[in-house]
Amino acid sequence: MRPSTPIKFLTMAMTTAALMASPVLAQEQAESAPTEAAPASVPAEENMLLLDLSTGGRVTIQLFPERAPNHVERIKKLTREGFYDGIIFHRVIDGFMAQTGDPTGTGTGSSSLPDLKAEFHPFPHLRGVVSMARAESEDSANSQFFIVFYPRFSLDSKYTVFGRVTSGMQYVDSIQRGEPPANPARILQASIAFDGKPAPLPGARATVAEKEITADDLNAPIAP
Repeated sequence: MRPSTPIKFLTMAMTTAALMASPVLAQEQAESAPTEAAPASVPAEENMLLLDLSTGGRVTIQLFPERAPNHVERIKKLTREGFYDGIIFHRVIDGFMAQTGDPTGTGTGSSSLPDLKAEFHPFPHLRGVVSMARAESEDSANSQFFIVFYPRFSLDSKYTVFGRVTSGMQYVDSIQRGEPPANPARILQASIAFDGKPAPLPGARATVAEKEITADDLNAPIAP
């Protein structure tokens, strides 16, 4: 019947128009839908450790959170608590490394936090690499770390590398040698670059607790 032909064409035209409009409509809906905010990026300075040394200057260390996240977090936590301020380099071997991070200065001390599980990875122990010291157990790193003077590839994948010196290595090279050194160098101040702490004034020394002077001390005879 002829009257049905226009209706058929009209129906087909409407169907075609709907099909053509659907991708456009979907795109408009997608564009108008709320999008999830991208996470804020971490500032580069948040993963830069600064060590102001008694040897005369500031050492900048690039931390490796992508390689050793738990060790980096431990270093940052202790740094922000002031744990490393005033601590000496108690074991310094010429041609090898300078070790610090022991509040007792004997090589046997650590923080009160639990030991860390190892995060070994292939980054080599090159000059300027900063790696965690530990005891016999692979999972015994805590607060002590060492800075490498010269490459020592025999340590690779046996100690957790968590950063590398990017500037100020000359102040590391000037650390007095010895086990322990007769006149040990010390960390005057450790800080995270993001926190913006100024370097100590020239000639400043880290605050170290001193023994209280008693009346007996004042009355003690003067040694000849």
